[in-house]
Amino acid sequence: MVYVTHAISQDSASPPIDLLAEGLAPAERTRIEEALEMAAEAYEDRVLGTGESVWTHALGMALIVTSLRLDADSRIAALLFSIGEYVEADAYAEVEARFGTHVARLVEGLRKLNGLRVLTRMTTTASGPEIRAQTETLRKMLLAMVEDIRVVLLRIASRTQTLRYYTEVPSDSRPDVARESLDIYAPLANRLGVWQLKWELEDLSFRFLEPETYKRIAKMLDERRSEREEFIHSAIERLRSEIAAVGIKAEIFGRPKHIYSIYNKMRAKRLDFSQVYDIRALRVLVDEVRDCYTVLGLVHQIWQPINKEFDDYITKPKGNNYQSLHTAVLAGDGRALEVQIRTYDMHRHAELGIAAHWRYKEGSGPTGDYDDKIALLRNLLSWRDEVADSAQWLEQFKRASLDDTLYVLTPQGRVVDLPRGATPVDFAYRLHTDLGHRCRGAKVDGHLVPLNTPLESGQTVEISTTKEGGPSRDWLDPRQHYVVTSRARTKIKQYFSAQDEEELLARGRSFVTREMQRDGHAQANIDGLADRMGFKNADALYLAAGRGEIGPRAVQMALREGDVVAEPVAEPEIVVGRSRSGDSSDKILIVGVGKLLTSLSRCCKPAPPDAIEGFVTRGRGISIHRVDCQDFQLLVKRHPERVIAAEWGDQAYNNRQALFPVDIAVQAMDRQGLLRDISEVLSREKLNVTAVNTLTKKGTAYMRFTMEVGGITQLQRAITLIREVKGVIDAQRK
Repeated sequence: MVYVTHAISQDSASPPIDLLAEGLAPAERTRIEEALEMAAEAYEDRVLGTGESVWTHALGMALIVTSLRLDADSRIAALLFSIGEYVEADAYAEVEARFGTHVARLVEGLRKLNGLRVLTRMTTTASGPEIRAQTETLRKMLLAMVEDIRVVLLRIASRTQTLRYYTEVPSDSRPDVARESLDIYAPLANRLGVWQLKWELEDLSFRFLEPETYKRIAKMLDERRSEREEFIHSAIERLRSEIAAVGIKAEIFGRPKHIYSIYNKMRAKRLDFSQVYDIRALRVLVDEVRDCYTVLGLVHQIWQPINKEFDDYITKPKGNNYQSLHTAVLAGDGRALEVQIRTYDMHRHAELGIAAHWRYKEGSGPTGDYDDKIALLRNLLSWRDEVADSAQWLEQFKRASLDDTLYVLTPQGRVVDLPRGATPVDFAYRLHTDLGHRCRGAKVDGHLVPLNTPLESGQTVEISTTKEGGPSRDWLDPRQHYVVTSRARTKIKQYFSAQDEEELLARGRSFVTREMQRDGHAQANIDGLADRMGFKNADALYLAAGRGEIGPRAVQMALREGDVVAEPVAEPEIVVGRSRSGDSSDKILIVGVGKLLTSLSRCCKPAPPDAIEGFVTRGRGISIHRVDCQDFQLLVKRHPERVIAAEWGDQAYNNRQALFPVDIAVQAMDRQGLLRDISEVLSREKLNVTAVNTLTKKGTAYMRFTMEVGGITQLQRAITLIREVKGVIDAQRK
C-alpha cells in the first residue's frame, strides 16, 4: 500500500477541500467544509511556538490524516487540533455540538497528549539505560493516555507536519524536536504500521540531528528517490511476469531503503556503503512454502546472485521464529537488489507476531498483553479497507486502546506504570518500600486526595510521609480499596509479620521471665534453658512461648534440671528485679520472714522508694504492691490477714543497674509528630520503653508508656520533660 502525502505551503490560497474530502460521502464533505470555516475563523494569523502558522499546521495535519485514509471525524479533529486555545467560549462544547462527541473526544485527547511535550522533551535529551527505559515507558504512555488510538495517529501526523515545516524554516529547536521524534514518535508509527510516516519522521529527524552524515549518504546514493522508485517498479514488473509464467500466484512489493535505515545498518554492522545490499528491496508473498523456493530460483535466473548473501530462515528460523528467504542479487544496472520471499502466514507472523519488525529493530523484549494489543492495532490498520461495514471497523478500532495499564508521573517527571485502578498507596510502594510504609497522604495534580483514590494516566502524584511509622492494617481490607498491586500488599503483610514477631518475642520473654521467678530460678542461664527445651536460641524459645506452644509446666520442669541453673540463691533476701547486666541483685526484704518467693505486682509497678507492702498469694508467693495501689486496697479489705509488711533492701537503693517497670499516662492535643517528640525525650533520658498504647478522641490523644527506670527520681525527671513537650496537657505516673 502506498500513501501519497500533500505538502501545504504557508501561502496556500484556498483550502484543499477536494483532497480533504477524498473518499468521503457528500454529507461528510459538508462537515469537512464546516470544520474548515471554523478553523479559519479561530486561527486567523496566529502562530505556534515553532513559528509555523496554526492554520497551515492544521491543514498539513488534515492532509496527512487523509493520506492514511482515516474517517471524517479524524480529519475534522486534525483541522480543529488547537481550537481550545483560540476560542474564548467552551470550545470543546461547541465542537461537540457541531461535530459530535467523537470529534470532541479526539480534540480533547490531542490536548492531553500535547501536555506531555515538556516531559518527552526532557526525557529524550538525556541518555543511559534508565532514560532508555523511561523513553520506552513514554511510548506506551502515549498509547495508554487515550481512549481512542486515532489520537496517537493524529499526534504523529502533527509531528510529521512540524518536521516538514522545519525543512523550510531553520530553528534552534530543530535538534530537540528531532530527537524527540526519533525516540518517541517514529517507533510509535512503526508499531502501528504507519510505515510512510515512520520513514519520513526518521529521515527528517536524522537530517536535523546529523546533517553532514545525512548529506554524505544521500550523495552516495547518487540518484534521486524518484529514480530509485522507477527502478523498483521495473524490477517488480519483470519478476511478476516470470512468476506468472510458471503459474504461481504472488504479490510483490518494493520500496527504496530510506536514508536513516541505511545509516543504522552501516553503523550497527560496521559496513561500508558498498556493502549495504538492501538499499533497494523487493518482498514477494506466496501461498505455499514450495512456491518460496520456486520464486528464489526465478530470482537467481533473472539476476546474478551475490556470493554469501543468501539466508534460508525457513529451514532454520531465527530465535524468534521469524521465517523468510533472503537473497541479494546484482540487477541489470550493476547495483544490488535485496529480495525477501515468504508465505502469507510467515508475513503475518513477522508483522504481527513475536517476530514483529519493530521489536528486533528497537531491541525491546517481550511485554505480554501489550504486544498482543499492538498486533491488534496494526491488524486493524492493515485490513480496514477490506471491511464492508466501516462502522464495525471504527468501533473495534476505538476499543483497541491499551487500557490495562496507567502511567503517572512523579514530581520530578519520572514515568511510573501501574495496573488500572492503582491508588497513591500502590504508587508509593512502586517507588520504594519505605516510602510506602511512611505514606500518610497524597496530592494528585496539586490537590489533596484520599489514599484510596484510583489514579488515571497522565496525573502527577506526590506522596506525603511521616519520619517514622508504618502502614495501616486498613490498607489490607479489600473493601476499602487502598491497594490493588500484589507488590504493595506483600510489603504491607511483611511489615506486620515483622511487627507481630516482635510482639510475640516480648510476650514470650515476659512469660519465661515470670515462670523463672515463680520457680525461684531468676538467675538461670536462658540459653541453657532454651537448649534444654530443644530450641536453637533464646529468641526461638520466646517465640514459641509467645505463640502458646509451651506452657508453665514445661518451663518449670526444664528449670529444675540442675545444669541450666547458673548458681543457687544463697541469701535469704529474694531476687525480684532485673538489671542491665543480667545480674538481678536488687532485693526486697520481707520483715520477719526469709526465703519467700516475691514478685512486683503488675497493677501498680512499685519502684524504690515507694512505700510498699506484701500480699500473700495462693501459689505465687508474696506479691509486692504500692501502699496507695487501689487493687491492693481492695485486697486488704477482703483478706486483711494475708497482708505482710515489706521494705526495700539496701541493694535496691544502691545498685544503679537495677531497673523497675513503671507506667506513665500522657494526655495531649493530637498533632502530627507528637509520639515522635515524646519518644525523643525518653530516648535522650536513656529510658527503655517496653510498651506504648495510644488512643485519640475528638482531637485529644491519650497515651500510656511502660518503661524501665532505676528509681523515682529518674521517673519524676522524665514526667517533667514530657510535660514540656508542645501540646502535652498532663503527664503522670499510673
